[in-house]
Parts: sequence; C-alpha cells; structure tokens
Amino acid sequence: MLERIDLAAEPLDKEAYKAEYDALMERLVVLQQRAVTEGVGLVVLFEGWNGAGKGSRISDLMYHLDARATHVHVSPDADVEAAQQLAGLGHGVTGFHPLMQEYWCALGERGHITFYDRGWYTKATELLLAQSTADLMLPKGGARHFLESIEDFERGLARDGYAVVKFFMHVSKKAQKKRLARLYDDAETRWRVPEKKLTSTKDYDEAYELYDKLLEGSDFSFAPWVLVNGEDKRAANLAITRTLVQTLEEALEAKRRRARRPLSEPGAEAGPLDAEAAAAAQHAYAPDSSRFPIVEDYPRVEELDHGLMLNRDAYKQELKHLQKKLFRLENLMYQARIPLMLVYEGWDAAGKGGNIKRVAQALDARAYTIFPSPAPTKPELAHPHLWRYWTRLPKAGHVGMYDRSWYGRVLVERVEDITPPLRWAQGYDEINAFEHDLVDWGAILLKFWVDVSQEEQLARFEARAENPAKQWKITPDDWRNREKYAQYASAINDMFRLTSTTYAPWIVLESDDKRYARVKALRIIVDALEERLT
Repeated sequence: MLERIDLAAEPLDKEAYKAEYDALMERLVVLQQRAVTEGVGLVVLFEGWNGAGKGSRISDLMYHLDARATHVHVSPDADVEAAQQLAGLGHGVTGFHPLMQEYWCALGERGHITFYDRGWYTKATELLLAQSTADLMLPKGGARHFLESIEDFERGLARDGYAVVKFFMHVSKKAQKKRLARLYDDAETRWRVPEKKLTSTKDYDEAYELYDKLLEGSDFSFAPWVLVNGEDKRAANLAITRTLVQTLEEALEAKRRRARRPLSEPGAEAGPLDAEAAAAAQHAYAPDSSRFPIVEDYPRVEELDHGLMLNRDAYKQELKHLQKKLFRLENLMYQARIPLMLVYEGWDAAGKGGNIKRVAQALDARAYTIFPSPAPTKPELAHPHLWRYWTRLPKAGHVGMYDRSWYGRVLVERVEDITPPLRWAQGYDEINAFEHDLVDWGAILLKFWVDVSQEEQLARFEARAENPAKQWKITPDDWRNREKYAQYASAINDMFRLTSTTYAPWIVLESDDKRYARVKALRIIVDALEERLT
C-alpha cells in the first residue's frame, strides 16, 4: 500500500500552493464552527515514521483552528518492558492498560476536533516489533487481534457522530535518517530525538513491512487511510487540508440527511415513539445472534429460582470465612497486577448495594473503587456511550465494582425509548467487544444479575416507603418501572441471550434471600481469584 505514494514527485510551486492552501484553510475554519453548532465530531489520526513531520502538520492546523474546540493528544511510547513482564504473568500483551483505553480517554466531545499525534497503530506496531511478530500477529487462547479492537473503536466512532480521518506520513529511509540526524545535531532540538529514536532507522525495513500489513488490514470504508508524502511540506499540507474539508462537508450533509428521516427509520435521531411502535421496534431490532461465542445455558428470566435461602447462622459463618479468604487473595491479586471487575445489574430493590457492601467490607479501602451509573452528565452525553466506562477502569491489581453499568444501553435506554432502536441494537455487539478487550487485557470480569421476584420486590418497596430512614431509597421511577415489568423482562432476556459470552457469562444471584445472594457472590469471586492465581 505504501508504494502508492510517489516520494520523487516535483515540489509544488510556492505561489500556487499558498493561494489554494489559504482558500482551503478559510473553508475549514468555517466548517469547524458549523461542526461545533451541529455536534459533528472529527477524529484526526496522524501516523507515520519518526521525523516525517506529523507534529509540524498538526501545528500548522492548530494555528488556524479554534483552540476551544480542538484537542491534541500525543501518544507516549509503549511501555514494552511492562507489557513483556505482564505477558509473562499470563496477562495480555498491552501492559498495565487495555490498548485502546488511552485513546478513548483522550477523545473530545462531538462537535470538537481531536488530533492524535501517533496513536493506536503506532502503539500496536511498537508492541509487535518488540516481541515475536510471528507469534503476536495470530493471537493465542481466543484473544482478539489488535486490528479487531481497532476496527471496533473506529466503527463505533463513525456510528456515534464522529468522522474519522487517518493520515499516514510517509518518508523514505534515507530522508528519515537525514531528518533525525539534523534534529540530533542541533543542541536546541536534540531533546526531541532520544537515542532510541535516532537508531530506529535500523528497523525501517521490518517496520515498513509491518506498517504495510496494518494499513492494508485497516483501510476501512468508514475510516480509510490517506497516504501523505511527508517529504514535501506543501504537498502534505494541501492533501491534509483538502481531506479535512471534504470530510467535514460530507459529515455535515450526512447529519442533515439523518435528521430528515422518520424516527422509526434506521439511523434516525432519537425521539419519542408511541408504546406500540416501541414494542414493535424492540422485536425488530434485537439481533438474532452474536458474532461472539455465547454459552448454551444462558439464564432466562422466567426460569430463575426464587426459593433459594440461607439461614442466619450459616450466613454469618460463611460470610466471615469468605471475606477472610477474599482479603488474603486481594493482596496476592495486587502483587500479580490482576484487575478485578465486578458488574452488578438487577431489579430495583434486589439488593445490589448490600451485596457490593459485603464485598467491599473484605477489601483494603485503597484497593477498590465503586462506580455508580447515574443519569449521564452533559459531557458524557457528548461522547459515545462506552466512553464513561473506558474512563472508569480499575488500575491493574485493583478492584472496580459497577453499581449498574454499560448495560443501561440495552436495558433502560431501550425500554424508555431514550436511544434509537438501531443504536441500542448495535449495543450488544459493542459491549461484547468492549468486554473481550477487558478480558484480553487480563481482567477478571464477573457479571452479576441480582434477581428478585415481583412479590418480594413489592414487599421491599412498601417497607421502604413506611420507614423514614429508607424512604430515600424509593422513588416514583421505581414504582413506574414495576408497571413495565414485561418490557424489562424482554430486554433482560435479550441481554442474557446476546451478551452471556464464554469469556464473560452472566451469573445470577438469587436474591429473594439477600443472605444467600451475598454468600454466593463472595464464593464466586473467591473461586475466580483462586483459579487465576494458581
């Protein structure tokens, strides 16, 4: 693919270049303001060789654009030593964080432009070059390939109101060596060329072959590559600015077309649907299957057991025993740098909070974080749905507990008609991909559905309403949600059917007896840690 770039082309005439460049830049500035107003995000990735001019091209753009709606993220070098160390402990090959987390965290809001100076392709290439390329190009043990995670990230951006532009700045080996040497020889710029970067030219041929494969494998229709001649500054500036102008014009027009569609049509903007249309849309859009492996014995709401119980004495004994084991295992987990993620979903008043408390009680307070999922904030709504969770992952060796989670997309957003049917239907696949990335990173991911019968739920609602100390726990929304039991049950069954994967299956905590559910959760957590640590 790289051979398509003519590095020997004649340099552009200065006067002709300036006239076209100034006109394009003036158009780009106007389009940026329209994108801010209309909520169209732009992600611009600059990949390429060291010394190819990525930073200079971004600086030229930043000089003209509105800095209030523009962000630049410079990706640091991959922590190869940490990645190799963790891989030796049985983790994935990306180090202390999932490969894509850094780029999710740096993502600007819709309506803004996010520049990535080196990104996910450079990071993947560094990890591949530092280890056995032959081994890592074909992941083992069911892990996803780098390109699968990258494709899902870029596809998700395109679905969520962003246009994605990927530039690869290409220079010859000779030009790269000359540029790096010039920077190194100047005392004022030597800091930009550490010894590692100066000697990177020796890997040029190997990296060329790897870059070529990555470019071919990631030239997606929704995020194609734009190859740029980095040896001619003027040609590069024109190619980049032309592309950004064209991309924003097309993205703004596409948004206008979507806004004109009927609300029930795929791709339409969110809006209210009547009850009959909403019910029809749910059946029409829930996928029939998943591209990820699903367990055969996934749960079903109508088949769950509401009679499981544990007497008080047995509960006290088991609770104390399991909490002691969890405390000991948590220390070992920290030393092994294993992240533990506990997801709690369930009916209102099922006992999620009490269950989380009994787990937290066994842990060092410095080692865990509880992440609630209230209504999203304004900045969260201006980002893709999964952004708020990519930015809330536990550190390696720590515990993250999620009191409700990313499953809101296929539960409350579906039932309450908050999200267009096509988008929540795509959510199952996006969630499965997200969770696969977490497991590949090395996380232990346990997903608990805390279940309670309608009769027991009603009794708890009434008890809360009568107790002044607990009245804050019951809201009008809780009562209203009971009236939508059938709709929620349908959504839950689809969630079980489509996201109970082999690597992250759903685990039911039968919680008509809260004691039974608490002990069961602790036992499952302890067993999972013991299995990983042995």
